[in-house]
Amino acid sequence: MNSAKDDVTTGRCMCGDVRYEFRGPPLETGHCHCESCRRHTSSSFVTYIVVDRTSFRYTSGKPVIYVSSPGVERGHCGRCGAPISYENKSELAVYACTLDDPNEVAPTMHVRADEQLPWIEIADHLPRYEFGKRDTPVRVGPRLEVK
Repeated sequence: MNSAKDDVTTGRCMCGDVRYEFRGPPLETGHCHCESCRRHTSSSFVTYIVVDRTSFRYTSGKPVIYVSSPGVERGHCGRCGAPISYENKSELAVYACTLDDPNEVAPTMHVRADEQLPWIEIADHLPRYEFGKRDTPVRVGPRLEVK
């Protein structure tokens, strides 16, 4: 992922109506297993990137905002419906697969491991946090031994 302070990373929804950019490296990149993220993206987990809010801007269009819980806004494209973002008072995150080049992402953790679906297993060796990175990891690596 871009590491220089002035490097620009771009992304968009599926149809391209909503486009964004941010400058500098992400503040955090991980996989979230919470039910809210799963329901918003209709997937078994979501890979997200927390960015510096002051370096982020929409360059084309604006997402439709859905208040999913008190203090939490989730954005999606009003035309194609693609989920784009998660925002609360302390962070702004975009979903990794909205990046123009998602190969730039290198997740460093799993959060909300307490809500991980029992039928999904990711065989990486990243720390798993019950809630978020401020906690002690509940484990490092998969629940099951990978053979």
